[in-house]
Amino acid sequence: MRRRPRIPPAPLPQRHGVDPVRVRLPVEGPWATVREHLVERLSGAGAGVVDGMLDAGRIVGADGRAVAPDAAYEPGMFVWFHRDLPAEVPVPFPLEVVHRDEHIVVVDKPHFLATTPRGSHVTQTALARLRRDLGLPALGAAHRLDRLTAGLVLFTVRPGERGAYQSLFRDRRVFKEYEAVAPYEPGLALPRTVRSRIVKERGVLAAYEVAGEPNAVSRVELIECDARGLGRYRLTPSTGQTHQLRVHMNALGVPILGDPLYPVVTGPVPADDFRRPLQLLARALDFTDPVTGAEHRFRSARTLEAWSSYDDWAAR
Repeated sequence: MRRRPRIPPAPLPQRHGVDPVRVRLPVEGPWATVREHLVERLSGAGAGVVDGMLDAGRIVGADGRAVAPDAAYEPGMFVWFHRDLPAEVPVPFPLEVVHRDEHIVVVDKPHFLATTPRGSHVTQTALARLRRDLGLPALGAAHRLDRLTAGLVLFTVRPGERGAYQSLFRDRRVFKEYEAVAPYEPGLALPRTVRSRIVKERGVLAAYEVAGEPNAVSRVELIECDARGLGRYRLTPSTGQTHQLRVHMNALGVPILGDPLYPVVTGPVPADDFRRPLQLLARALDFTDPVTGAEHRFRSARTLEAWSSYDDWAAR
């Protein structure tokens, strides 16, 4: 069995709470210099970008020294660099810390804030904010919430313990409860458990259901309804497929308010549009701590705008 190569510690510090990019050069290949491989591998960065970074000494090896523009190719070599971060629209909502100890940090995430850096959302993410604000550069996410979903998210303080907490979610040993606001349908028999097979393709915004063995299970309950024809729902997933609750609510004929993908794809929400947050909230997070054995029960203090101020919310 071939052993994985040992990954050296990053020789560059974080910038704005964001780790440097790490690239391992392939063991085999036709490249004569490090530059040739990086130009090919990072072709999407644009012409001249790699050369500019090499000339400026911004690409370094494991020893922290700048890689020379004409450095010979070394199979298996690691190099690091910082990307030029895009200008991002600040998400103008607080990120509330619910719990913090030497092992974990639990936060109550606002709508529109991504959990971890991805795509065009890098510094305006919960992870980057927490690393900066709490002074915890090794902080990592144990799971994720969609950018448009608000509520509880678990982060780990020590990298060596991250796998233990991530396994809680992988092995379904976390109780998660969500709240949503959606149309009220009197003919819809609730509570019920929805089971289906959900597929999410890379590059396609919306997930969809297909025939086959179910991989997504959600319990849907009506908490209350009102005279406006709205319902407040309790959603309890026992699996964690991408967009699972949104897909299941749409399949029941009661799509969650503010959803830009279900039932109709209207495109991604622009980064500067905070008018109509998806009315989905990760309300509860319960688990037995795999490191300390403590029983944790966390609850979000947030409310869904459409339930308490629908008229103003709908007009935005």
